[in-house]
Amino acid sequence: MDFKTNLKKYAELTLKVGLNLQKGQTLVVNAPLTSADFVRKITKKAYDLGAKNVHVEWHDEELKLLKYKNAPEEAFKEFPEWKAKGFEQMAKDGACFLSISASNPDLLKDVDPKRISTAQKTAAKAMEAFRKYTQNSEVSWAVVSVPTKEWAQKVYPNLNEKESVEKLWESIFSIVRVDKNNPIDEWKKHLSTLKEKVTYLNTKQYKKLHYKAPGTDLTVKLPKNHIWIGGDEANSKGINFVANMPTEEVFTVPIRHSVNGTVTSTKPLNYGGNLIEDFKLTFKDGKITDFSAEKGYETLKNLIETDEGSHYLGEVALVPHNSPISKTDTIFYNTLFDENASCHFAVGSAYPTCVENGAKMDKEELKEKGINVSLTHVDFMIGSNKLDIDGETSDGKIEAVFRKGNWAF
Repeated sequence: MDFKTNLKKYAELTLKVGLNLQKGQTLVVNAPLTSADFVRKITKKAYDLGAKNVHVEWHDEELKLLKYKNAPEEAFKEFPEWKAKGFEQMAKDGACFLSISASNPDLLKDVDPKRISTAQKTAAKAMEAFRKYTQNSEVSWAVVSVPTKEWAQKVYPNLNEKESVEKLWESIFSIVRVDKNNPIDEWKKHLSTLKEKVTYLNTKQYKKLHYKAPGTDLTVKLPKNHIWIGGDEANSKGINFVANMPTEEVFTVPIRHSVNGTVTSTKPLNYGGNLIEDFKLTFKDGKITDFSAEKGYETLKNLIETDEGSHYLGEVALVPHNSPISKTDTIFYNTLFDENASCHFAVGSAYPTCVENGAKMDKEELKEKGINVSLTHVDFMIGSNKLDIDGETSDGKIEAVFRKGNWAF
């Protein structure tokens, strides 16, 4: 009974807080077949809230694997134009978009990384026009997650299949505050706390951040009039939404050519069905000049070589080590969760909304401002209880931002 109640509350929270679904609006859901039960709950609740239409785009991991193993090379160099145009049209018409992140972290471990890279690059190019709607926050969008048996077994290998799935559900419900009496009120308090950090950092307008931890010594400059974002934000119609549930981060944009030093990952990165573990990146004038990985080197190499912009950083995100997700002391092998347990950066494109008037700029204007542009955007985790971050003010004063992995203010 508790599970059914929590599942219902989760659907309601996703629609009311995550997407802030409006009466008469179309909801578009990207979901794996394994999440069908939750998608039905979402659909029923969406219509209860006055949705005009719910369009579900299903995908199946087993079919994906079959294609990677059996299709000819040219299959990965094309993407259905009708799908790209359809998503663009739905965004233009004011739909909101929900993605359900639930995958097997080891699904593609035996697939040639070049095939995966080609397919992802092809899809990214095809969906570029649609992606502008989400990256510029013109539409409301959100990402949530539900367990799969393969994912649950990866996270909790000492439990049997049934127990691991139950445990992962329990963890997700707790992390997104669904197990509270009134999750929506809990989220209002949480978003308010994040806004306090955002306000502080936006007032400070640090010109540089210096990261120091074992294996990490990195400096990052921030552009003039940069904007920190955290919690909820408003779409082009002024309707607030929360893009990631859970979310514990506040983030902004670095100056493309300003990153110098070395940074070491602290959690595995699940990228395109492959895990990249214990990796290190070295930057010179913003560009990745050297990299290594204990596992997933070729996958990391293909990620970095996606395009010119994937050699640079596009996001700087701060997350305290004492966040609720980090306190579980669990590696989730899912970026939605792991990035909200750890400070992180993103290789690739920046969110234009992180710089004043950025959403109105085209690619060239963003580049002129030192804002990175790329087909990809991939977060990787670098936070720990040993991370210190200093901020440098416009007049050269050095102030503590993080100490031992947590906020210093």
